[in-house]
Amino acid sequence: MMRTLRRTSIRTMRAAAALLLVAGASLAQAQDAGKKPKKPKEAKAAADSLKAAGPTKPKKMPAPPMFASEKPLELTLTTNIKQIKKDKMADAPWRTATITSTGADGKTVTVPVRVKTRGVWRLKHCDYPPLRIKVAGKAGKGTLLEDLDEPKLVTYCRNLDSYEQFVLQEAQLYRINRLVTDVSHKVRLVRVAYADSATGKVEVTRYSFLVEDPEQVARRVNGMIVESKGATADDLDPETSALTFTFQYLIGNTDFSFSGLHNGEVIAQASGYNLPVSYDFDFAGVIDAPYASVDPSLAVKRVRDRQFRGYCAHQPAYPKAFAQFVAKKDAIYALYRDEIGQLISPGKVKSTLEYYDEFYQSIKTPKDAQRNLFETCVK
Repeated sequence: MMRTLRRTSIRTMRAAAALLLVAGASLAQAQDAGKKPKKPKEAKAAADSLKAAGPTKPKKMPAPPMFASEKPLELTLTTNIKQIKKDKMADAPWRTATITSTGADGKTVTVPVRVKTRGVWRLKHCDYPPLRIKVAGKAGKGTLLEDLDEPKLVTYCRNLDSYEQFVLQEAQLYRINRLVTDVSHKVRLVRVAYADSATGKVEVTRYSFLVEDPEQVARRVNGMIVESKGATADDLDPETSALTFTFQYLIGNTDFSFSGLHNGEVIAQASGYNLPVSYDFDFAGVIDAPYASVDPSLAVKRVRDRQFRGYCAHQPAYPKAFAQFVAKKDAIYALYRDEIGQLISPGKVKSTLEYYDEFYQSIKTPKDAQRNLFETCVK
């Protein structure tokens, strides 16, 4: 019964968030027309529903045990691998599985879970598809899997060292995003032994990483995930947008759209702010994966080339965002020298930091930023 109520509440608040987004656009249009805007009943209802969910100001929330640390973790995922590899459909069913780990007391813990394939490109092209995990009932209580909701597991895709390197590099990009904004997904690097339930044998052991569920990101900033497409500059918080689009420019990623909800989420808050959240960075220029491509409608033709995709209307918010990235530069570079960074090949670390150096040169002065970024901003 409690689970049903929770799902109903989430659906109601998601609908309220979507109404708030639409209402915000209506208000913006009225202001553009020079009219005194009237607050629609839908906007008031949406704000009231979101406010009823909790405070309007961000508050600290305890992280699920899995994301309380960034230390790499060893797990064994056991499921019917042959069946999982066949689940190429867009809405694949949940499959039974278990996750085994070693607890803080040194004892082995096995938790029943369910897994399902997900994704678009990776689902079609990967030997082992990416997964979403759901812990069965209260089975995770008292373990690292407690309160995880439905996190993504970014898998190795193909059983090659080069593809494992792509996983490690993408995990670093999530960590960088976390350094500059709390409106981002937490991740945990895991070395997973993929075992087949039919034979009991481990097929392969590779680095993967878990990505925090979007609902948890939303709750952390006291908002709700918006499922309606069509967000514009008028709908998004300028300061959060400036940080988000600057991050995408840093890593050379163009494979996203907050308006289309492609590799991007929008969180609505009762305050009226809508916050963009980025995810899925494997097409980023800094990784330069051989399978990555660029949308032919863009000005750039190579993945490694940068194109700024931020909104012109938010330009006044960028000096503060640039200052944040400059302040975090040493911490960003230090990620490539820590325990996780040392797993990436030295040559790739060198080229990555050189790529970041180019970013910092591009925003060194307001004149540089105007030439390199804002000449291609989205009007």
